[in-house]
Amino acid sequence: MKNLERDLARLIGEDALRRGQDASPYNHDSTEMQGLRGHADAVVAPSSVEAIQTLVSWCAKRGIPIVPRGGGTGFAGGAVPVDGGVVCSLERLNRIRRFDPELWRIEVEAGVTTGRVHLAALKSGLLFPPDPGASEQSQIGGNIATNAGGPRSFKYGVTGAFVTGLEAVVREGELIRVGGAFRKDVAGYDLVHLLTGSEGTLGIIVSAWLRLVPAPEDVRVVVAAYRDIDEGVDAILRVPGSGLVPVSLEFFDPGCVRACRATLPVEIPDDTRFLVVSECDGGAAEAERIAAEVADALGAESVRAVLSGQARLAELARWRDGIGYAVRTIRGGKMSEDVAVPLDALPALIKETIEIGGRHSLPACSWGHAGDGNVHATFMIDPSSTAEVERAWRAADELFLRTLALGGTVSGEHGLGWVKRSQFARQFGPLERELQRGIKTLFDPAGVFNPGKKVSESAGGPPRGSGAEE
Repeated sequence: MKNLERDLARLIGEDALRRGQDASPYNHDSTEMQGLRGHADAVVAPSSVEAIQTLVSWCAKRGIPIVPRGGGTGFAGGAVPVDGGVVCSLERLNRIRRFDPELWRIEVEAGVTTGRVHLAALKSGLLFPPDPGASEQSQIGGNIATNAGGPRSFKYGVTGAFVTGLEAVVREGELIRVGGAFRKDVAGYDLVHLLTGSEGTLGIIVSAWLRLVPAPEDVRVVVAAYRDIDEGVDAILRVPGSGLVPVSLEFFDPGCVRACRATLPVEIPDDTRFLVVSECDGGAAEAERIAAEVADALGAESVRAVLSGQARLAELARWRDGIGYAVRTIRGGKMSEDVAVPLDALPALIKETIEIGGRHSLPACSWGHAGDGNVHATFMIDPSSTAEVERAWRAADELFLRTLALGGTVSGEHGLGWVKRSQFARQFGPLERELQRGIKTLFDPAGVFNPGKKVSESAGGPPRGSGAEE
């Protein structure tokens, strides 16, 4: 390791290296709470695209793995150096290269945080809608590499919907530019969106052109309470059925309501067992109209509040951000899995999550982005109990099987990374797997970009990479 660090210092500069305790945080991402931690042979933070090209060329010739890293906020272990290698952090590629507010576009390097893009856009009356969370830490490159989602995806779409061009270092250090500042391009294969969501397995994304939209004048949030799951999901399905497109359409099941009702900044009836929260935006009159129509579709008798104003909305946002922590306190830990199903299969998946937990003697709950059918299915555990962690693994494995049987996907927004590597062979047939691995080989003939992630050779089985979240 010392020799490797010495060689890298000579190659790209001593200032690019992170050593000792400074390197320790790069051995994990947000899955550290799930017990996943790796050990890098070296950690570097190059300051230029050229330095990244040099690094990739040198590592590819020697077969040294490279683990690209953004802000470390991922939940699938995609940025964890599980089998060693060199972690390549994009944190120093943090320039906004160009901003054309009058043309609703911005070009940024991969290390620019999501929050900086949000702020730059808002100062010019624009909006960058993707908001996957941890905006002050998450970076655009990582968001693109995972095609990050979030609550606003129902109306605006996931990160990939706002990427029009990319620069990436691929193969043995070559720099490619695909797409650009233009919005339409059918001149070749869609390499922009092939790299989007590739989780660092095809190359290292170093910059991007992003599309912006005008910022809404007003925002309203509708909060509705229901006595049971069926009543709540029926209400959810009435929203798209009525032709309405709110910004978000979120649900919280009975176990989730029990865990977080005490801090909800809206009074709800004692018999509430299911919540729906929907954000609506637009011009002042438009936001008010859409909120009223969403409230009507959700059932006027069930609507407890229509919130407006920055203070009330911020209070509700803090409540939403704290749900995972509230659920964790029930038993001291939890195992959450990100899955998605067609919208009409949502009620079955919500109920089956609870039933699966029961079969494994674990309390279970779920919440998520109902408009996208994206469920954060959660099993509550004592993380110090090996037996409970083992049962949670088996419950998660059963959840994946049921999700696929319902026509869904084992990951709606977090990716496969390392945590779900065993599920690749389950979701895709032999030919689909072969095609995807062929793409991997074409972009990465040396096999050095994030090996073992995304298109793993692992067979199906319990997701051993998923651990207890304390």
